[in-house]
Amino acid sequence: MPQTTLEEKSINALRLLSADMVQQAGSGHPGLPMGAAALVFTIWTRHLRHNPAHPDWPGRDRFILSGGHGSALLYSVLHLTGYDLPLAELQRFRQWGSRTPGHPEAGLTPGVETTTGPLGQGFANGVGMAIAESHLAAEFNRPGFELVDHYTYGLVTDGDLMEGIASEAASLAGHLQLGKLIYLYDDNHISIDGSTDLAFTERRLDRFAAYGWHVQQVADGNDVEAVDTAIRAAKADPRPSLVACRTVIGFGAPTRQGTSAAHGEPLGEAELAAAKQVLGWPQEPKFHIPPDVQEFFHASLETGEQAEAGWQERFERYRRAHPGLADEFERRVAGRLPEDWAAALPAFPPDARGLASRAASGRALNALAAALPELVGGSADLAPSNKSWLDGFPAFQREQRAGRNFHFGVREHAMGAILNGMALHGGLIPYGATFLVFSDYMRGAIRLAALSHIPVIYIFTHDSIGVGEDGPTHQPVEHLAALRAIPGLTVIRPGDASETAEAWKCAIANRRGPTTLILSRQNLPTLDRSAYAGAAGLQRGAYVLADPASGDPQLILMATGSEVGLIVAAGSCLAAEGLRVRLVSFPSWELFEQQPDTYRQAVLPPGITARLAVEAGVRQGWERWTGGQGRVISLEHFGASAPAPELFEAYGFTVGNVVETAHRLLEGSA
Repeated sequence: MPQTTLEEKSINALRLLSADMVQQAGSGHPGLPMGAAALVFTIWTRHLRHNPAHPDWPGRDRFILSGGHGSALLYSVLHLTGYDLPLAELQRFRQWGSRTPGHPEAGLTPGVETTTGPLGQGFANGVGMAIAESHLAAEFNRPGFELVDHYTYGLVTDGDLMEGIASEAASLAGHLQLGKLIYLYDDNHISIDGSTDLAFTERRLDRFAAYGWHVQQVADGNDVEAVDTAIRAAKADPRPSLVACRTVIGFGAPTRQGTSAAHGEPLGEAELAAAKQVLGWPQEPKFHIPPDVQEFFHASLETGEQAEAGWQERFERYRRAHPGLADEFERRVAGRLPEDWAAALPAFPPDARGLASRAASGRALNALAAALPELVGGSADLAPSNKSWLDGFPAFQREQRAGRNFHFGVREHAMGAILNGMALHGGLIPYGATFLVFSDYMRGAIRLAALSHIPVIYIFTHDSIGVGEDGPTHQPVEHLAALRAIPGLTVIRPGDASETAEAWKCAIANRRGPTTLILSRQNLPTLDRSAYAGAAGLQRGAYVLADPASGDPQLILMATGSEVGLIVAAGSCLAAEGLRVRLVSFPSWELFEQQPDTYRQAVLPPGITARLAVEAGVRQGWERWTGGQGRVISLEHFGASAPAPELFEAYGFTVGNVVETAHRLLEGSA
């Protein structure tokens, strides 16, 4: 049988396995898999360097299906090339407990590099992966040893290109000349509503050329040779590449191909049968894989093993020539932290005038930079305000790829998703910084980081009405509650400089998911820890800062961030009146929730119902910790433009109001 015929059969196997999956599930998206099968086939069989038997091999190329709704196509190629994804899993597509969910999920399905589905996120993840590859190559490669040398490929869609996050990421990728980033654009001219002419008539390739990308067109996306030639040209160009491949959505489905009807629902038994007839495929059995097709795809197991073995042999020669670098590379790829890294964190002496937690964070970050060479990051054009610059290290630019500081530009959307890609690539601990109020722009990426357990660190400064004169547009009110609502995200709002150092210790140690550090613009008094409990209690989320000199507490005052200093002052006043007050610093609900019941009840004894929480944001969620009889001094409206001290006074964040509210609370519980 001619090779071209076998290739056509193999492409049709991808199409019809995918269509059978969607049909059996009763839901899904057959259009992309049937239309773009030849594109994925060309990448996976002619270019992608991977080992199905070892999906996490660090020398592999990365592949991203940014249009995650086409997941059936990715699962089909993973199964056929020999990944640990049995046919039974394809037959359980989109079902409870399967490894073939409706959109790909990293960490669940072998070979899935990133969680995609929200359009544009995968596009930006790929930019992060290409950045990581480029940075690690600059750090570790030596003459004669191209240890880090791989590509990031992706399949992107009209929807991806419409999303603003892709525009931001593409702009940065072009500026940085990420030449090992190659995207095939599934240019099928169809979206859910119908033709892309309804809303998407810009000159897409001209836009990407203006970003600094290498752009090409392939007139027929089913022409494997033309697609292959375009990919080879992309590899030879120093710029990131976009190859627009004209495809037909739902290719082979006689009445639905080329229409929006092929996009997001099963073809139906009759249409699927007709498609199989058109493509010369047997009607039965479903999920049919011809033996010669299986053999053709399974060659990936042998070529993958050979590719990894060649890389491993090169690595052993590298180890002999550069033993220290080899050990460091292995440590970083494995995600192991250096011994005693936390010893680098600074200690902060008591200081009544205090230090803004953003400034304390900057000191902690710079102290850690020397101990953790994998710690890299930047801000969305706010480094001086966020205190997120690593002093003494250059910026990552096209001519300085070993740089550890990143200028993301005013691109919060893209920054969040690029950080995810950097972390998923491996070998780096990335952080990104902006104002807390702009975390909304990053929410999609933060949510996916939490869902996928990606250990990214977010530095969010200017955390309250303490922003002051910039006014309500820049004063976060609802943002703490909104971030706390994301499952799997650790939110930490330290109360002074000492807690800020501990917060960094938590963030670095947390390899199970993302962490946000919520930091102040204004100074916070640094507590004298000889009079108050040590800041290490932050590791447990909430801890007893101080108790009455004698007797059981009558009242619990609890707070986060800048309001910790407020309850300390108010507690002193109440104690002077003879009241027995427990002070609780409560920097992280999530860390506290992870503690045993015995610890939580020791901090918040069930018998003490007089509880007052103080936080300069909406009270949503605090009722869990204050209980039914407790109260919260909060902010249930937007702020105003005025100096911060005036705003705190006007909105009741004062010692007098805390004391008065505590008295009313005690009277009500008496």
